[in-house]
Order: sequence, then C-alpha cells, then structure tokens
Amino acid sequence: MATVTEVLSAGTDSVNLIDGVKAGTWNVEGMTQDEINEMVQRNVDHLEIILEYAPLDSDDETPDVAGSSDDKSSYTTAVTDGKAYIAAN
Repeated sequence: MATVTEVLSAGTDSVNLIDGVKAGTWNVEGMTQDEINEMVQRNVDHLEIILEYAPLDSDDETPDVAGSSDDKSSYTTAVTDGKAYIAAN
C-alpha cells in the first residue's frame, strides 16, 4: 500500500493543474469553459478524496492522510482555489 507521502505526491498533479488553470498557464486551447470547469472539478474531487484517506481499523492499510501531520496546505489551497475558479467562471 502507498504511504502518505506517495499519496500526496500523486495529488501534486491535480494541484499543478488547478494552479495552472487559475494562472492562465495551463493549455486549455480548444476547450469550452464548461469543459475547463469540469476538468478543474475532477481534480478538486480527487484532492478532496485523497485528503480524507484514513484506515478504517488496525487491519486497514489505507494511509492515514487525514490524520497525518504532513503539510497539506498546497492541496487544501488548490481545493479552495479550484472551487473559487469554477464559481467565477
């Protein structure tokens, strides 16, 4: 099973996409605003899911991302920014 660090590392792609769309540096050529918003929403959803990862019991090997003291601020900020972007567009 993956570690908390590995799970968060995998979420970095979603952070980068959301940040890039917000900054106008992500290539969205040929996409409608609805398609861009859907893409951002999928990545927001992904981040929200991984940030809630937690083992159900002592036999569950799910990494405890929710309970981890690792810095998750870039992930939570991307969720907030992604939702704000969608609301504004």
